[in-house]
Amino acid sequence: MLKIGITGQAGFVGTHLFNTLGLHQEEFERVTFQKDFFSNTTLLNEFVAQCDVIVHLAAMNRHNDPQVIYDTNIELTEKLVNALEATQSKAHVIFSSSTQEERNNEYGKSKKEARELLHNWSKQADGKFTGLIIPNVFGPFGHPNYNSVIATFCHQLAHNETPKIAIDGELKLIYVGELVEAILSEIRSRKSQAEITVPFTATAKVSEILLLLEKYKSEYQEKGIIPTIDSTFELNLFNTFRCYMDIATHFPVSFVEHTDDRGSFVEIIRLGVGGQVSFSTTVPGITRGNHYHTRKIERFAVIKGKALIQLRRIGTNEVLDFYLDGDAPSYVDMPIWYTHNIKNIGDEILYTNFWINEFYDPKDPDTYFENV
Repeated sequence: MLKIGITGQAGFVGTHLFNTLGLHQEEFERVTFQKDFFSNTTLLNEFVAQCDVIVHLAAMNRHNDPQVIYDTNIELTEKLVNALEATQSKAHVIFSSSTQEERNNEYGKSKKEARELLHNWSKQADGKFTGLIIPNVFGPFGHPNYNSVIATFCHQLAHNETPKIAIDGELKLIYVGELVEAILSEIRSRKSQAEITVPFTATAKVSEILLLLEKYKSEYQEKGIIPTIDSTFELNLFNTFRCYMDIATHFPVSFVEHTDDRGSFVEIIRLGVGGQVSFSTTVPGITRGNHYHTRKIERFAVIKGKALIQLRRIGTNEVLDFYLDGDAPSYVDMPIWYTHNIKNIGDEILYTNFWINEFYDPKDPDTYFENV
């Protein structure tokens, strides 16, 4: 079993990589990294000494002073090299560089020179090194005004701000989940290569991305409609947008109930995509679920009885509680990377309507069990 450590574990890509490694516990063991290890030589050496693979993601992306970006990124890499030398490590070091290596800016320079520092270490120490040249990365939980323009736009739209386009360039993009799979592929290969260009999986102009995100806000956030999704890129972009909404205050969403002397009628969902619809009955006191998805879109609608729906983002401790009652029908949608459950807290049978955007495939269920 390979022991893998990630510098920058708590960052955008680091969080996704760390959580995904947790889905492969039969293959990988995670070695925990903390930011302050770079300030303590002993702790950094102990971390390095444990690892069979080190994915070096720790870096500064933005700062008012470009020289600070350069100095910080070089210093972090020099400290890692010192620890590798001090422990006589034979770890496979995988470094995340950027296509900005081609640009004449301090961030790009720092990435290129850091990659060269690690490559030189590998040659002198007879170690393994892989340098990944990565395009623009987007996905859930990135920091607005820091990680990507998509993170910024998603945050602004979800919080009723107005995005502005500075330069309407064409972006070469990769979804963070796709990047994680590329990193896992390099880990499994156990091969050295000083420079690998990770292929982008989508291209789009900034204005085209903004139009899609504005559609998601209008149709999904404001009207509850699952929008038309025409490609894997659009699915990834939609799932990214959903994670920037204030979930705790947005849900549960009340349905519009039409009543007359015959009874009532409630529209559950409007779809621009297909999927699978089902319903369940749950006896009092029973809890269903306690699992999460990494790509699926899912809606729970309580139509009769009383329910507690709980959500918790993987890797965090905060639990969101939503109380639903069939007397006032409402729904909660499940964001990706949030484990969730539903419990019958009433005295009668609970009736719940479920919709999910893809058919269940036992060979690829995208369902991972973890208690809320």
